[in-house]
Amino acid sequence: MEKHYIILILCSILVFANGNGVSQGPKAVRKWFKKHSNAKEKLTEFHFYLHDIVSGRNPTNIPVAMTNATTQSPTYFGLIAAMDDLLTEGPEPDSKVVGRASGLFGSSSLQELGLHMTFNIVFTEGKYNGSMLAVSGYNQFNNRYRELPIVGGSGVFRLARGVATLENVWYNNTSGDALVEYHVLVLHY
Repeated sequence: MEKHYIILILCSILVFANGNGVSQGPKAVRKWFKKHSNAKEKLTEFHFYLHDIVSGRNPTNIPVAMTNATTQSPTYFGLIAAMDDLLTEGPEPDSKVVGRASGLFGSSSLQELGLHMTFNIVFTEGKYNGSMLAVSGYNQFNNRYRELPIVGGSGVFRLARGVATLENVWYNNTSGDALVEYHVLVLHY
């Protein structure tokens, strides 16, 4: 009976070793590229909410660097921050978590609240678990709608490209907390 448990554990390790089901070693990646060299791209759509928490005991967005002039700037010019925000199916804080938005952003404009953002959308649920989308672009925070480019990905989203459209659901000027709705269109193989 003990042998059966050991075999079951070993099989489980092999099955769950890579959460997204895509091999990641150099040979496996080369094989994947050869297999997909003439493959047709598919379009995948996502809709989720980003919970950006600056205040309280458990912030998901914290400053990591700033200049002496940053606190005097109405646009927080020079501020660099790290983020690890929850992504949920619905706008409620207790809605099902589908992933995290992890990365860095910097306030990069003297004229407007504009953030250069570089982060990964890391999926933690379902068939995309363990895969991620790489986002890098300029976020004009006070505009109703903003676009951020999807510039790549990993796992199921190798060679991904696309666009994330953002809209603030709410923003608290006092605390800095925000809820942002994301609509993502991504082309991938």
